Amino acid sequence: MRNRSTLGLYLHIPFCRSKCLYCDFCSFPHPSKERLGVYTNALCRDLSDQANTAQTYTVDTVYIGGGTPTVLPIEQLLLILSELHKQYRIAPDAEITVECNPATGSRSYFEALRRGGVNRLSIGLQSTHRKELRALGRLHSFEDFEATLKDARTAGFQNISADVMSGIPHQTTESYLETLKRLCDLAPEHISAYSLIVEENTPFGRMSDRLVLPDEDAAREMYLQGIEFLAHMGYRQYEISNFAKGGFESRHNIKYWNCDPFLGFGPAAYSDFEGYRFGNSRDLEGYLRGEKILEEREKISFEERKNEYVMLRMRMRDGVRFDAYRERFGEGFEEAYGKALSAYIGQGLVTRTEQGYAFTPTGMCVSNGILAEILDFGE
Repeated sequence: MRNRSTLGLYLHIPFCRSKCLYCDFCSFPHPSKERLGVYTNALCRDLSDQANTAQTYTVDTVYIGGGTPTVLPIEQLLLILSELHKQYRIAPDAEITVECNPATGSRSYFEALRRGGVNRLSIGLQSTHRKELRALGRLHSFEDFEATLKDARTAGFQNISADVMSGIPHQTTESYLETLKRLCDLAPEHISAYSLIVEENTPFGRMSDRLVLPDEDAAREMYLQGIEFLAHMGYRQYEISNFAKGGFESRHNIKYWNCDPFLGFGPAAYSDFEGYRFGNSRDLEGYLRGEKILEEREKISFEERKNEYVMLRMRMRDGVRFDAYRERFGEGFEEAYGKALSAYIGQGLVTRTEQGYAFTPTGMCVSNGILAEILDFGE
């Protein structure tokens, strides 16, 4: 038997109270209680069916996302958590995260989650401004968020993340910074600050010609001033869109950026496991019938893995470290990518230290374009 190593698990709960106007995730609004129960059973069956493939691994991160996992009745979410602990070797110090939206949980609900082993919550705020929340199609208010965070604290959660968004219709740099200030006053341990992306197959995508969005310069200003403000408030940027107080970085998400192995469960969930990448179909009805259909399964070549690793690690504030790259790929990073990255140092977009290469905050704004220039993923 090979040496045991660590593994992350992602569990998808594809239901919400309503579908936000920008959302391109696999999620479905207004589920019935019966439908939620059928899905819970299907997910538990999926967890059981795949457990044998992970028997030599210790699970050290679990992320239950969506959708909105907390639309599940608490007894169903506890059933899923129980199946996890029954079927998998869960590390005693595993990070176990559940996503929720404001007003979809309560103190008693969160207390039950704590008893079930959950030790981290991720709450979707997006904005503190009612007008901006309505523009996104969000149903909650900032007051709902405050009440939810208070309930979570009272229930014993000491690791809470909040999501905010920039680039919202009619948003200004001033209103974005006000959102960050009001959020920081509540002192979550982690903040994810994403830029709005208008996806084609969404209501926003279909009305894109009518959306009044901040222009490129305004979006960049929001991003850079947001980084500066969060740093002043004690939140270190450790990834393009993620900020944390010391020791509260998302261990699960870091697995993605390190190309570490993880398994995904539920419709549209993806996995990276033992040298293969594969994803589940978005077909909810098929999943409920027990038909877990793989949309694609591909073996990851050595060259593709190198490029992917560089792409994802360069999202991190610390960038690519020379020692970690050599340990993983058996070659020098400088020889493979250094010349291409060095061309951006003089422009103030990339820095090089004795440890490795990383983007500057300004470089982060244009990182996609730079990485597209230096990496080759083929057609």
